[in-house]
Amino acid sequence: MFAKVLVDVAHSNVDRLFTYQLQEDSDIALGQRVLVPFGAGNRAIEGFVLELCNEAPDEVLNIKRIIKAMEPYPALTGEQITLAKWISKSYHCLLVEALRLMIPAQLRGSRVKEKTERIVRLSPDTDPQKAMSSLRKADGSSKAPKQTEVLELICNMNTAMSVADINGFIPSASQAINALIKKGILVDDDFVVYRDPFANMDTAPTQPLPLTKDQHSALETINEQIDSGRGTSLLFGVTGSGKTEVYMQAISHALSTGGQAIVLVPEISLTPQAMQRFKSRFGNRVAVLHSRLSYGERFDEWRRIRLGMVDVVIGARSAVFAPLERVKLIVIDEEHEQSYHSDHTPRYGAAEVAAKRAELSNAALVLGSATPSIAAYRRALSGRYKLIALPERVNKSPLPDVRIVDMRSEFLQGNNSVFSAALTKELARCFDSGEQAILFMNRRGYSTFVSCRGCGYTLKCPDCDVSMTYHKYENVMKCHYCGRTAKIPQKCPQCGKPYLKYFGVGTQQVEEQLKEQFPGVTSLRMDYDTTQGKDAHYRILSRFISGEAQVLIGTQMIAKGLDIPNVTTVGVIAADTMLHVPDYRSAERTFQLLTQVAGRAGRGDRAGSVIVQSYTPEHAIIELAAKQDYQGFYEYEIAARRAGLFPPFSLFIRIMFTGEDEHSLECMNTEFASGLKQRIYSALEAQGASKNELLFIYASAAPMKRRQGLFRFETLMKLVRTKHTADVIDAIYAYYDEHRRSEMGNVEINPGDMF
Repeated sequence: MFAKVLVDVAHSNVDRLFTYQLQEDSDIALGQRVLVPFGAGNRAIEGFVLELCNEAPDEVLNIKRIIKAMEPYPALTGEQITLAKWISKSYHCLLVEALRLMIPAQLRGSRVKEKTERIVRLSPDTDPQKAMSSLRKADGSSKAPKQTEVLELICNMNTAMSVADINGFIPSASQAINALIKKGILVDDDFVVYRDPFANMDTAPTQPLPLTKDQHSALETINEQIDSGRGTSLLFGVTGSGKTEVYMQAISHALSTGGQAIVLVPEISLTPQAMQRFKSRFGNRVAVLHSRLSYGERFDEWRRIRLGMVDVVIGARSAVFAPLERVKLIVIDEEHEQSYHSDHTPRYGAAEVAAKRAELSNAALVLGSATPSIAAYRRALSGRYKLIALPERVNKSPLPDVRIVDMRSEFLQGNNSVFSAALTKELARCFDSGEQAILFMNRRGYSTFVSCRGCGYTLKCPDCDVSMTYHKYENVMKCHYCGRTAKIPQKCPQCGKPYLKYFGVGTQQVEEQLKEQFPGVTSLRMDYDTTQGKDAHYRILSRFISGEAQVLIGTQMIAKGLDIPNVTTVGVIAADTMLHVPDYRSAERTFQLLTQVAGRAGRGDRAGSVIVQSYTPEHAIIELAAKQDYQGFYEYEIAARRAGLFPPFSLFIRIMFTGEDEHSLECMNTEFASGLKQRIYSALEAQGASKNELLFIYASAAPMKRRQGLFRFETLMKLVRTKHTADVIDAIYAYYDEHRRSEMGNVEINPGDMF
């Protein structure tokens, strides 16, 4: 027998299969990770077995043998191998880069191992009565009290016990245990244990909730797709409409037919509450996968999934690759979220990967959102997706009352606070009533930049082409792109005058002003700075849900997914933060964010109130978000996209060049763009298409010219979507492969971040 192995080296020169001979009596299977000799020096390298065959290719001489298997079971399923091949082709990456998505990173190089505990049990030759007698004196008293106590415990438990558990019952029992082992009364062994991410979480069992008429109809439609093994639904439900309960009952149906399910949530901040819900409903049949797990926890959760010990996987973007073998349902909650798009190679979209996986598994795919992406809603209107609506909240309560406050008028009336008079009044009412509030500010830190009023100089990061943010609590400036910190100068570095002024507002300043205006009110802050520790999101949310604090202040991580009945007031401190960003999606993201955060209010029995503060209150997007009018927003935005030929009517394609030599990068970028333009024109001519399908191609500095100490230049092009688009993309890929250099990033189609 022979195996065709892809070595785990990310280089185009070795991105192909190499033939190896199996050891005699080897039971290596498809998908197994193996150690193989590679290259002239026969260096031992890890690889993936992607094919098995009975005969070696004729052209291969001196076939080497596989050294050993890395695990006693295949790390990859057959479906994952097929999916990886599709990813490699669709996102134009190396096959090994796609395969690496399927396994925990620390599994490579054996950087993480199984956890074992020392356990002890009675020796098979031990007679408990005789053993107990041997520990007693003639008068019946114990010769070794601690040993006697340990032996009595194990006999009473009538099972093997870990040394840690024994020490829990009998302090400092290790010496006595060792003595009993030496006497042959006990034997010890190592027992594999699984590190539990749910260990500190309260997961009392829950039962399915009664469904509304709309929920029941939605569930029936999804169950039909599960039974048929195909179909994609867009579950378009207003905030508080009970989408999660529909997901869970659909999962129950999938499990009842012998299937399994994957649930994706957009950000790590959503997983604690989501995990709690799913764990409470499905118990030990649930595993979780996300980046905040320790290496050991992630490995153990992956191993539980791979060994068939769980049927439901919940997690962030990467959970779409979970090694389940009977997937019948994939759910993507808050499908509009940008965090579902990878910003590292391979630059995949989780929804696209999920659709392919559903196709391979004969599974149903459900996309859920109160504010669907323009692309998803358009597909639903065209019939490519089944549109399922949940137009009302579960408890029939109305959507919260939303008021827009003109902050220009507040300033003219002498109010320099971050809180308008309306928000201050509403917060006072909320606190007096024993209710809770959420304050949303989509910038962390204290002030967004520091500038000199004498000469206009702005303190910038020396490694990135952006201003540094002032963090008052740490009394430093921070770059939010590379993490660099710097002390605050006493004088302007440019003119030497002491006229430095702090501008803009961040979550720290909101927290400080809240304490000044409401000194007796307790608050919690949830942003990148406060959520770096393990389980930090869970701890903050648990404290807020328990009523330990009356206010939760945070960035977009608090804007969605939270279901806290006692929250009746939401304040949006600055609604314009994202609206004027030079990105064609800024209106869409602003509408989604405002609608989602407004939906956190009034989810219980009491009515909700939302105050949206804006310096452009007349802007159509602000008004539509205040009305929570998605249909009006869609019609407004799709018309604007069509008029400007923005996606989905076109594609942006970008290749980024990064390096230390600014001049050579600029020349390289210009030369590449010039040649690529001609290649695209040739491809269009070959198809009999007009050159005008290429709307533009520019070679220029990136909007953020310098980042993390490296210069950045980009070739950016815009193509009209036509029947020729696929051929043009193939031509771009071919030209890219011919001219690939280390300074060039991957080809990005519709980059998630235009900066």
